[in-house]
Order: sequence, then C-alpha cells, then structure tokens
Amino acid sequence: MNLNLSLYLVLDPVQCGGHAGSLAIAQAALEGGVTIVQLRAPQWHKRAWLALASDLLPITRQFAVPLIINDHIDVALACGADGVHIGQKDLPPEVARKLLGPRALIGLSVADEREVDDANPLGTMIDYVGVGPVCDTPTKPDASAALGIEGVAALCARSLHPTVAIGGIQLSNAGHVKRAKPGGIAVVSAICKAADPRLAAQQLRAENSRTS
Repeated sequence: MNLNLSLYLVLDPVQCGGHAGSLAIAQAALEGGVTIVQLRAPQWHKRAWLALASDLLPITRQFAVPLIINDHIDVALACGADGVHIGQKDLPPEVARKLLGPRALIGLSVADEREVDDANPLGTMIDYVGVGPVCDTPTKPDASAALGIEGVAALCARSLHPTVAIGGIQLSNAGHVKRAKPGGIAVVSAICKAADPRLAAQQLRAENSRTS
C-alpha cells in the first residue's frame, strides 16, 4: 500500500470515547482527508486493541489508507494491519521486518541526531521516521524533550527516510511545523477531540497544502 504521510492520524481510543467513538472518528477523519491511521491505545489490554483494530481495518481499506499498529507486532499480525510504528525501546526494526515481511510499513520514532544517524543505515528495514516531539504534549507523558521547529527541521534534513513530525501539533501551529519541511504531520487530539473530526481533518489538509 502506498505511503502518504501528509496527514497522519494517531487514533487514541480514550480521547475518542471508546471503541464505537474511535470508529466514528476514524470514518469522519478519513472522509476529511487523513492519509494514514495509527492505532495507539497504551491504556488498553491487547484483546481490546485487537477488537478495535479488526473493526478499523475495513474502514481504512475503504479509503485505501494504511492502518498502522503502535508497538504491538502481534496485534498487527493478528488483525492483518498494514504495518507497525515502533519506538527506540521496542523490538529492533530488522526483527519487525523479519516478522512482518517486505510489504509491511514500518515506522520508527526518532528524537535526536544519534537516533536519526542510527536509522539512516537501516534502509528498507523501515519506511519512515516519526520526528518529535515538536512541542510538549500530554498525550505521551514519557516522550523526550520538545525539539521545537528548528530541532525538527534539523532532524528532517538529516534523515534519509521520509519523515512525519509529531507531538503537540494543532491547527494553530501546523503551518509553523510544516516550515520544518517534514513529509507530513501527525496529530492526536487535533482530530480525536475535535467537535467535528471531518472538518478538523479538512482544515489540517488545507493548512498542509497551503504551507507546502
């Protein structure tokens, strides 16, 4: 499946109000122009992850948009998702690739120059890197220190892989983040907690296009 990082939704079912709310928000966000969906539910047990991922997959398939599972390769395999996003403390990318196969999409979080330099030689072991956090964000309390726009710009320029900026991105600062020249922006609460997720996605896509 093609990789388009333009507007990357990290779907948090707690912020979405649970299983049913997550499905409704994903549907609306995809209608609004989201180009990739990642399921991240750190407060949920794996059976609930699997149930939600299995119900999300037909929705993302309808829009020909990849469904990515955060961290849990077993859940991705069990539901037939399109790939995983892993952090620095998860299974190594080469192991993820071995388990998921050559067609899976694999993303890796990076937060500093060393991590980018370690990711660059991985080649096709990964498909993109998530650069951040851009700003301090309450959705990931264990995240590294905020990089700011200049820090994100430096890491995006340094990376040999496509990049997506993440961490504290809202409609109000999306234009500033795009000036760091990532391949796309990833949002959580900007869509998950929006009164109108479809409109929020449309506005973010429009801002993304305007500042490209």
